[in-house]
Amino acid sequence: HFHSSSYITCLNLHYEDKVRPCIDLVDSLRLLGVEKDLHLPAIAVIGDQSSGKSSVLEALSGVALPRGTGIVTRCPLVLKLKRVERGVSWSGRLAYQNKVQNLLKPDDVGHAVANAQNSLAGNGKGISHEMITLDIESSKVPDLTLIDLPGIARVATGDQPLDIEKQIKDLIEKFIKRQETISLVVVPANIDIATTEALKMANKVDPFGERTLGILTKPDLVDKGAEETVVSTVCNQVIPLKKGYMIVKCRGQQDINSNLSLAKAIQNERDFFEDNSHFKPLLEDGKATVPLLAERLTKELVEHIGRSLPQLQKQIEQKLEKTAKELRKLGDGVPLEEHEKNNFLIKKIHEFNQILSDVMRAEEDLKNSDAKVFTKIRTEFKTWKSHLDKKSSTLEENLRDEVEEYTKTQRGKELPGFVNYRTFENIVKKHVVELEEPATQLLTDITDIVHTCLKDIASDHFEAFPNLLKAAKEPIEDLREQEYEKAKEKVKAQFKMEKIVYCQDGIYSWKLQSVKQKPEPIRFLNRPINADIREMAQHLNTYFTITSERLANQVPLIVQYHMLHQYISKLQTAMMAMIGGKNAEKLIREDSDVARRRKLLKDRLERLKKARLVLAKFVQSAS
Repeated sequence: HFHSSSYITCLNLHYEDKVRPCIDLVDSLRLLGVEKDLHLPAIAVIGDQSSGKSSVLEALSGVALPRGTGIVTRCPLVLKLKRVERGVSWSGRLAYQNKVQNLLKPDDVGHAVANAQNSLAGNGKGISHEMITLDIESSKVPDLTLIDLPGIARVATGDQPLDIEKQIKDLIEKFIKRQETISLVVVPANIDIATTEALKMANKVDPFGERTLGILTKPDLVDKGAEETVVSTVCNQVIPLKKGYMIVKCRGQQDINSNLSLAKAIQNERDFFEDNSHFKPLLEDGKATVPLLAERLTKELVEHIGRSLPQLQKQIEQKLEKTAKELRKLGDGVPLEEHEKNNFLIKKIHEFNQILSDVMRAEEDLKNSDAKVFTKIRTEFKTWKSHLDKKSSTLEENLRDEVEEYTKTQRGKELPGFVNYRTFENIVKKHVVELEEPATQLLTDITDIVHTCLKDIASDHFEAFPNLLKAAKEPIEDLREQEYEKAKEKVKAQFKMEKIVYCQDGIYSWKLQSVKQKPEPIRFLNRPINADIREMAQHLNTYFTITSERLANQVPLIVQYHMLHQYISKLQTAMMAMIGGKNAEKLIREDSDVARRRKLLKDRLERLKKARLVLAKFVQSAS
């Protein structure tokens, strides 16, 4: 029925040469199953229930799909139409899950689709996300692939699930929200299009109407006087869409009852538009009838595929890289031979220990982490140094006041002006004690950084082996506790030692000189001050500078020694001890989920490689 002259003439031969390979390309990609991994360019057909969607598809495909009241399409139906030479017999093929059924004549299609839907979505009125593919080869169809989606039900009736409307909308949205999908929205011409759910849904995911094409049906039911509104709609003046609108008149139920053939229906449609003074200009403008719609859809699909190809290639490359990376992370799986198993364990532990050595030497390979462990540790050490510097500068400002205050309240029998060594010692001790808490906090923070890092490395490296991961986490926790306590003791001891006032004479004298050469703080310039107090403040300032420098190095050294070097070295030893133990085989028992995941990833890698090849061949032949 498509052998109308307009259909053939408009599709010039050069263009026809491009059409089939383009559509075949996407169909073959869909057949490979890559739709599980990436979105393919497609035209999805949506409409409210009773919008005439089935009739449009029937007119395009030349076969009667299930129709009636209520939900007719209950699964996504991929309708692949392929035009063959005149004289080649009609052939049909239905496929879903792993079943394939060859169809001998167009009349078999409706029944076969209904059975497939019952098989996937149950015998009730529920729906399923599983796809059915219907291939039709005929001399009377356009070259076109469409995805038919369930009609939108407003309310559940009979044995439909109560949330049927939501279920259907979720399914439709899954398809039409993809940038790769053109939405074909079927709307009856005799109702206000703004009220239709299908158009609202398309507008929600494509607000500028860039990939939405409107199809008006049932023009014969338009009330007298309302025709101009329909014409305005088709002329894109009511709810504008970039792709605009078309209008068609398909077989109604009465036509089917009276056995009106599809070919005759196409003729009747043309006569209807020819004879209607309101709608005739739409026909002349190429905006009406099924043959012109078919031609328009083929053109849209081919152009859309052409536009989508670069992005599709990019998507395939990205997915391939990601899949290969995930597979590498999961590794090859456990060997079956007994002696190989121990070698496998040795290799896993050796690789883990190697990563730990890299962390210790600040040479680790950054995968998921945002910064190297040592970079984080160095930042903490800098914060500690800034804290000490800040403390020194506030001290310098307030020392004289403090010494004066101290001599007033603590002075014994000595004469005025004698500031004794005890005062010096007491002030030193008071300020040193204040630094112990931030030093312990530094230790805690770095312990957390290293502990988190080791846990992450273990989880990443032993992801597939829960027993080995559990075995590794034990020393990670125990050694953390042990080394933390040792480091804490050393930090405490350091602060006890700092209460003993000591510094080499030469270093002290040299520092004192530089302190004495510093200008007076501004606030003391106009204040008379006891020379002894000034001198005491200078001595204190000197000693604090020395203590501060000592702690700036010593505390990080203790922390680094225990929480990085000792912690990691002992963990490596604990890991090596697992090799050759009686539990060796149990340790590398693989998680069944991981084995499943590996198979899934291998299959995906295979699919994507095939898809890449198919695309590369297509691009090569097209150039």
